Amino acid sequence: MIWQRRCASLGIIGLLCGPGSLPALATEGGASLFIPGGHGPGAGIVPPPGFYFANDFFAYSGEITGGRPIQIGGAVLADVKTEVRADFVTATWITPLEFLGGRVGVGLSLPFGVPRVGAGVLIEAPRLGRTFAFSQRDDSFVLGDPLVAGLIGWGAGKFHWSVGATVNIPAGGYEEGKLSNLAFNRWIGDVYAAVTWLDPELGLDLSGAVGFEFNGENPDTDYRSGNAFHVDVSISKNLTKEFSVGLLGGYYDQVSDDGGAGNRIGPFKGRVTAVGATAGYDFTVAGTPVSARIKVLREVDVENRAQGTIGLFTVGFPLGGHVAPAQPQPIRVRY
Repeated sequence: MIWQRRCASLGIIGLLCGPGSLPALATEGGASLFIPGGHGPGAGIVPPPGFYFANDFFAYSGEITGGRPIQIGGAVLADVKTEVRADFVTATWITPLEFLGGRVGVGLSLPFGVPRVGAGVLIEAPRLGRTFAFSQRDDSFVLGDPLVAGLIGWGAGKFHWSVGATVNIPAGGYEEGKLSNLAFNRWIGDVYAAVTWLDPELGLDLSGAVGFEFNGENPDTDYRSGNAFHVDVSISKNLTKEFSVGLLGGYYDQVSDDGGAGNRIGPFKGRVTAVGATAGYDFTVAGTPVSARIKVLREVDVENRAQGTIGLFTVGFPLGGHVAPAQPQPIRVRY
């Protein structure tokens, strides 16, 4: 069913995307809500009213080489390598309310995980009382900022479209001076519009999403991150009723400079293009429909950002409270 396929992408990470510890020279520490490939198959589809749960596991491995500086947690570093393993637990409520004929939904996501960040050179860390050092490394279990989201979705025939917005609330376990923060420690807003063309008979899904990210200032480091434009596209095909495969692409382009009194690396702008593949599988557990999807993308065209590999694994299912479809009435024939 269409709503089952959408259930796995209802996690906030699928609506906006991104843990905040991917090193780059774009935004503070390269941290953005958007992850290339986050909006995949079914991006424009909103399921029937009810409660849904999604668990998104995010993995990233990348590096910046060539002595390029980057600023993380108030420290300026070079030759940075990072590995992130993070989990996003998300509850979504598609309400019975309608706005302009579209279904209205809200969601809350809580991230946690273990970012591992290493640097060949620490160039400057005045808040830590250090000016130069070699081989810095930091890894710890941390809580990220909570994310709240809202969306509205419509459908007509094979076309489905939606609009939404997500807000990052700076209330996580951010610690100034640590390299392994998962929290952004700044207000971030992300708005998007998505569309899906789905032909159930062919089992073909064409989806795309465009969005814009608005970044605030980190009050602990006085670093103001720039704003960015992003795009996701995907095409997928059901090989069986339960199993589908597809291709993904994502593009991120920072359109305004970083700034603020605490910025010591200049007005850099980041850009990245990533391509990859996805596979999804729908099944039932104790009568509950479950959707699982894996996405793997490689960043292939990068400017002022780390270059690496992205992995996303999502499992989602309804929690109850759904509107049951109308039961067909028996046909009565008089003779």
